[in-house]
Amino acid sequence: MTINVLVVEDEPEFLQRFCDAVVAEPALRLCGSARTVLGACTLVDALSPDVVLVDLGLPDGNGVDVIRRAMKRDAKPDVMVVTMFGDDGHVIDSIRAGATGYLLKDAMPGDIANSIIQVRAGESPISPAIARRLLQIFRGNQKEAAAEDAPAQNPAQASPLSERETEILRLVAKGLNFKEVGAILAISPNTVVTHVKRIYQKLAVHSRGEAVYEAHQMGLL
Repeated sequence: MTINVLVVEDEPEFLQRFCDAVVAEPALRLCGSARTVLGACTLVDALSPDVVLVDLGLPDGNGVDVIRRAMKRDAKPDVMVVTMFGDDGHVIDSIRAGATGYLLKDAMPGDIANSIIQVRAGESPISPAIARRLLQIFRGNQKEAAAEDAPAQNPAQASPLSERETEILRLVAKGLNFKEVGAILAISPNTVVTHVKRIYQKLAVHSRGEAVYEAHQMGLL
C-alpha cells in the first residue's frame, strides 16, 4: 500500500529536498506540506497522513507541538523528526511526544525515503550520532553525559581537532560548501576535503550533520 506522507519544514531548500525524496520513491505519496506549526496541525487533521516528517525549529513554535497534535488522533500517524541539531532536550521531548524516528537533516534523500518506509513498518530509524547519545542518556551515565555536554575548559588540550580543523568545522556548520570554505581560508577545496575527512575520523562520524552535532556536544563549537 502507498504511504501518505506530510512534510513539515520551513526552510525552502530542505522542504524541496524532503518532498523530492518522497516523490522519487514509488512506495510513498506526498499528500501535503506545511511550513508552520499551525499549518501542519491543520493538515494533520485534514489529510490523515500515514507518516509526518517534521522539523523542530518552525517559525511559529516547536515541531514537538505538531507531534503532540498527531498523537491525539484516533488513527495516529508515525512521526519522524528531521532536524539539524540533536540536543538532549529536543531528542527526549520528541520521543516522549510520540516520535518514532529521528534523523539529522543531511541524511541522503534515499535514506530519508527508506526511513519513512521503515518507520511505517514499525521500526525506529535514528541517526547514529543521536542513537549514541540516547544510549548514554538511558544508561543513566550522568557523569559521562555531563562531561560531553560541558564546554571544554582547556580547548587546546581537550579538543581532538587541530585549530585549522576547528576553524573549518565552524565554517561548514554555517552551511558553506568546501569551495567557499577554501576561498575564505585561502586554501584549495581539495585541502578542505582532506581536513574534513580527518574531522570525521577524529569525531567518529560519517556526515556533516553528525560532525556538527558531536562538536556541539563536546563543546567544540
